Amino acid sequence: MATTTRKRKGKNHLEVHGALWLSAGGERLAGHGRIELLRAVAEHGSITQAAKAFGMSYKAAWDAIDAMNQRASAPVVERVIGGKGGGATRVTAYGQRLIERYEQVNTVHQRFLRLVEQDAMDLDQAFSLLKVLNMKTSARNQWVGTVTAVRAGAVNDDIELALPGGQRLAATVTRGSTASLALREQMAVIVLIKSSAVMLAVDLAGARISARNRIAGRVASVTPGAVNAEVVLRGDGGVEVVAVVPQGAVAELGLAPGAEATALIKASDVVLAVVS
Repeated sequence: MATTTRKRKGKNHLEVHGALWLSAGGERLAGHGRIELLRAVAEHGSITQAAKAFGMSYKAAWDAIDAMNQRASAPVVERVIGGKGGGATRVTAYGQRLIERYEQVNTVHQRFLRLVEQDAMDLDQAFSLLKVLNMKTSARNQWVGTVTAVRAGAVNDDIELALPGGQRLAATVTRGSTASLALREQMAVIVLIKSSAVMLAVDLAGARISARNRIAGRVASVTPGAVNAEVVLRGDGGVEVVAVVPQGAVAELGLAPGAEATALIKASDVVLAVVS
């Protein structure tokens, strides 16, 4: 029996979609449709005319506006009696602020969706929360890790972390920092380490060192400078560590692409951050 295989016409790109809704008291207050309805009321001064312009029935428009008036902390639409034509319907100052704030928040929301789609939905690449957040810091080493343990001390707390690939790190932070960051097990955190805080060593067999964090691997690249060189070490778990070391140390330690080395980092030099 013959079989045929259908060839894919092209790679299907994953897309991200999301709608922004505002709620009040646990109930939906306004989304894109209701905000546009408020705009139409503000433009036409009439729910009837706004409903026609919006392409919906008067009852549906009235029900939506009544729901917003009931759920918001102040009316969003009000009836003005008197004047030419016997009165009109207008969007209140609170309703105008609601329209403006929704648009401001929605701009940020749409930008976030674009960042997620651009930098996170390629399943062939590792996920980077830092790229999605568009986060930039002076620390060359930036990873997203998971808290695996929190051990309280009298002044400082000991935080154990797991990085992608299984690499383990220890961080020492003040008790106040633990509280303000609300650090707890299984929590995702951003790990920051300045390249100047990373020491490189070779031939550590039998050596006793006070630095608690050790990442063994091979040198991926060396970029020489006038005084210092930038060395990138690719750890056995896949984590890349950037270190800045004196040019003399590069020659003395034999740091060249492919050479084995170990990155040493004090627990006190590990900075943690969270997304609030």
